[in-house]
This record gives sequence, structure tokens and C-alpha cells, in this order.
Amino acid sequence: MVVNIIDTHFHIWDLGKQHLPWLDTVDASFRRTFSMDDYVAQYAGRPDVNFIGGIYVDADTDDPLLEDRLLYENNDPHLLATMNRVTISPYMRIPVRATGVRDPLHTDSSPRGRCLEPAFIEGLGALSTKQLIFESCNRADELGDLYDCLVQVPRLTVVLNHLGNPSSLSTGYLSAMRKLASLPNVYCKVSGFPTGDAMFVKELLDFAQDTFAPDHLLYASNWPVVALYSSFQEHLDTVLERFEGDEGFFWKNAAQVYGIDVSGKIK
Repeated sequence: MVVNIIDTHFHIWDLGKQHLPWLDTVDASFRRTFSMDDYVAQYAGRPDVNFIGGIYVDADTDDPLLEDRLLYENNDPHLLATMNRVTISPYMRIPVRATGVRDPLHTDSSPRGRCLEPAFIEGLGALSTKQLIFESCNRADELGDLYDCLVQVPRLTVVLNHLGNPSSLSTGYLSAMRKLASLPNVYCKVSGFPTGDAMFVKELLDFAQDTFAPDHLLYASNWPVVALYSSFQEHLDTVLERFEGDEGFFWKNAAQVYGIDVSGKIK
């Protein structure tokens, strides 16, 4: 059986042109350029996969405008949509070709509780008016704040990155995720977890499937960052086994959320 796949979360960068400060904190072997060709090659060796393409998510560079231009100039057919980096506010600038935006809330540079600031919430309202997607990447212990924020912008489409970034299935995490899952326009990417801990993976994915509606879960690889806690192939094998035969999870939900035309690409 061949599985059609839209990957809702990948990054690329060119260290000959771009600087990513966070790379200074990781293993030196990871500090290199990752291209679209490198990315597509991850799927090319899989006869069980028909790779339709992926959703680019900002790489946390120090020059988002350069990142915008490089994405604009990238004509690879596997680049299906871009989630560009912005600073959320009611007067933010958004690239014309962006399908949505991300303003990471999980980094050291983001103050705790920032998503509850009035300007942030007003900015999300502006995104909602323009029918743009908000990619939300959060500290796990601030997911409750995210819920309190999002109930104020109920028509905004939100895609929660990496299952909320949990390191454990704490009571607070479980409670906040249940509340987020109750919001009709919140979707969740299944990515970001260390596959080496089989029991944690089972409990986490059991919880995700029990909590979110099937049409609100999305496949994501987090390539190449996945290599910092797992491997691309092991993560893909894990979700292929878990979500076997679920076309919604692997491509239909993504096509719906991100507005992707898959005509002629499905096997």
C-alpha cells in the first residue's frame, strides 16, 4: 500500500546566506545547510510513500525578510505553502504569498504570558479577518494561557505545533490540551516527540487520538530538527504504523486546512 503524504512541518536554510543563532547551541554536525533536495530525498527512498509536498515553517533565523525572499525565489513543486515569521501585532507585515504565520512562543526571547498581551490577541484577530493561519509553538506549561487567548478569537484557524511540546503527560498538560481540542478551529501536528521512549510515545499518541477529532490531527516530520531527538525515518515509521490507512491524517486534513490543491498528485 502506498501512502500519500503532505508533511505539515519542515524547515530549510542556507548557512551561506542565513544565520540561525540557535544553531550555536546544538551539536556541530547539525550546523550545515539543509536544502529542498535534501528534504525531498528523505521521502524518495520510500516505496511505500507518495510524497506530495510539505509546508515550510520559519526556521528562527535572525533575518526574516531574507527568509521571505529566499522562499519567494524557491520554485520547488514540493514547497506547497509557507508559514512565515512575524511578530504578532495588529500592524504586523505579512508576505503576500504566505498562507499563514508563526511567532514562536517557546523560545527564550519570548516573554512568558505573551500570548495574553492585548496587542498579541488583537493581532490574531487581524489574522482571522484575513483568513490566515496561525502556527502556534508553545511551552507546554503555557498551553492554558494559549487556550485563554484563543477563546477570544474563535474564528482564527490555529495549528498547534508538536503536540504542544510536552516532556511528560502532566495533569496540567493533559487538561490544557483537552481545552484546546474543544475549540473547533484548533488543529494539532503529530511531531516533536522522542521516539526512543516507546511507552511515552504510546501514551502520548493514545491521548492525542482520544482528545482531538480525527480530522484535526496532522502528520508532520519537523525535518531536519527531528534529528535532534529522533530520526526522520523512525518518526515516519512510528506514525505510519499508528495511523495506518488514515488518509485524513496523512494528507486530506492538511489539504483542507492549508488550502492545497492536490489534483493529479494522489495515487
